[in-house]
Amino acid sequence: MRAAIFRNGDLVVDTLPDPEPAAGQVLVKTLACGICGSDLHAFHHAPRMVEIAERQGVKSSMDLTRDIVFGHEFCGEILDHGPGSAKTLKPGTRVCSFPIVIDGGGVKTIGYSNDMPGGYAEQMILSEALLLEVPNGLSAEHAALTEPMAVGWHAVQKARLTKEDIPLVIGCGPVGLAVIAGLRIAGVHPIIAADFSPARRALAEKMGADIVVDPAQNSPYKRWAEEATPEGFDPQNLMTLMGLGPQMRPGVIFECVGVPGVIQQMLEGAPRNARIVVVGVCMEQDRFEPFFAINKELNLQFVLAYSPDEFSQSLRHIAEGEIDVAPLITAEVGVEGVKQAFADLASPEVHAKILVEPWR
Repeated sequence: MRAAIFRNGDLVVDTLPDPEPAAGQVLVKTLACGICGSDLHAFHHAPRMVEIAERQGVKSSMDLTRDIVFGHEFCGEILDHGPGSAKTLKPGTRVCSFPIVIDGGGVKTIGYSNDMPGGYAEQMILSEALLLEVPNGLSAEHAALTEPMAVGWHAVQKARLTKEDIPLVIGCGPVGLAVIAGLRIAGVHPIIAADFSPARRALAEKMGADIVVDPAQNSPYKRWAEEATPEGFDPQNLMTLMGLGPQMRPGVIFECVGVPGVIQQMLEGAPRNARIVVVGVCMEQDRFEPFFAINKELNLQFVLAYSPDEFSQSLRHIAEGEIDVAPLITAEVGVEGVKQAFADLASPEVHAKILVEPWR
């Protein structure tokens, strides 16, 4: 099969042996696979990712001396079943899956394993027990975005939102847009979103943001305060300080950028008692001053990925029209176009989500 392969620190197009499903596994034809920010991180920071895994006492699934096929945001079509499989879903069925495979060697992460190629290849191996059938009528391209939407939905669940909260999303790349979509489903308003890019601010509005802010022109935190401050609120009043009388609505801030310095900016800009949910993945060392958080009694929550239930809920959200992912898809490429797509994704004015269609 043909694939875009991460080899010796570069992306190359080559052929690999067709994978063969073992017991409890299925062979699928990859129909569509999104390029994730995590794939960009792996391309640029693979040695760092392996090092961090080892420092945590976890054996990395990536041996950088061997080939790796990225791609964990996928939709595929069942081609064949491994021996002893239940064969609940017939060949030709379109499926998504939690991006792990269970085999005799344990659990392997699809797209970050030398042994389990991801969706930048024409074929993949999936665990039969983890398959989710794509509902009738939902395109493979839209179903492939189940995984990134699940990331946003998980962050919203971890935020422990109430109807009184006013959320502020910093960064409107794919992660921030997924968070906005999740907030809209959760029914928490107004949703305020901030990004320097006009194109991304426009996408934020399409995904459900009520208010968009250009940080170059206005402070997102001041704009949040305008919405959160009730009539009669006086921060200098003794009764207010004692928790009596009009109070500002609670703030929940989602960090969806993942670059050094953003958490410090949030600690400085956040209102008292705010909850900060860090969704962006920063692969570099960062520094911040804890006293800002201490003085304001801020809550700092880091989140990662999603649960199987949140994954299946996200597929349902897309299938039932609660999330319109169509505006996010800005290009489709074959395996030959993957390397250029990695470069093109650096431009927020042009691209949000590029899909790889290996048979293209």
